[in-house]
Formats: sequence, structure tokens, C-alpha cells
Amino acid sequence: MTPRPAAADFCDWPGLHRLIMDSFAYMDGVIDPPSSAHQLTPEILARKAQDEHLYLSGDPLTGCGFFAPRPDALYIGKLAIAPGAQGRGLGRAFVAQAEALARDLSLPKLQLETRIELTANHAAFAALGFVTTAHKAHPGFDRPTSITMEKPLAPLVAAPTGLI
Repeated sequence: MTPRPAAADFCDWPGLHRLIMDSFAYMDGVIDPPSSAHQLTPEILARKAQDEHLYLSGDPLTGCGFFAPRPDALYIGKLAIAPGAQGRGLGRAFVAQAEALARDLSLPKLQLETRIELTANHAAFAALGFVTTAHKAHPGFDRPTSITMEKPLAPLVAAPTGLI
């Protein structure tokens, strides 16, 4: 199940919303403040996909990732893997697709945020080459509530163009 860009005629926004809510459900009662996923609706996701690159996997949906170009990085947001599909390398495949897209867009790194309480996520992203670059606090909090992680992308070396 290789992640792929969403088709222009993709319209299962309720299904995508369910996927995100199901895959983020384990965070309820663990992170504070609650996940911003709770603010999403199918309509918001459809609008988000107009501004960002939406990648999907599976039929029915087993994973998604929203990739947003920023001036110096490709931001990975709402990376969601269905609970029954976790642990099979799909998250790694989404990160690989993000790397390819970042290179196509001439962006030097990937960036994401994860909550401070989700130490397993920190370890999983570190294993993929991400490093912590910042700690942030949500409005109204006097302690860090999330961390920013980045993965620098090595420049691709051009193949030799001629042989002697």
C-alpha cells in the first residue's frame, strides 16, 4: 500500500475524517490540550486539501498525510494510520513520499510537530532521522505541550552525464 497523492475527484471526506479521528483517538485523555483533530470536519478537510498536498493509502482508507510547503521545509501534518494498519511500515512510507515531494519542491527538510506526552511518537520519528529542534507551548500553557522535529534532506547528487 504505497501512499499516493489524492485523486482530483477524491470525495470521501467523511471517511477521511473517520480515519483521522480513529487514529488519533488514543490521544484522548493523554495529551493536554486535546488534539486539534477534534476541530476538523469533512468540510474543513476538503478545504485543507486545496491548500496542501493530501496523500492517501488503501481502499478503504488506511492512512493519510497532509504535506504543506513552507518557505524552508515541507510540514507533515495529520499523518494518520488506521489502528489496524499500524506497525506495518505505512508511516515510514508516508515519510518517504514526503521526502520525495520535498525534493521535487526544492525544500531542504521535513518538519512536524508532536505532543510532548507522546514519547513513542518521538522515538518513531527519531528512528526515521528526525531530530527535536524546538519545544512549544499552546496558548494558555506555561509548559511545553509540543515539540518540533525536523529531518534534513541530503541534496541529491546528480549522476555523471558523460563517460570518457
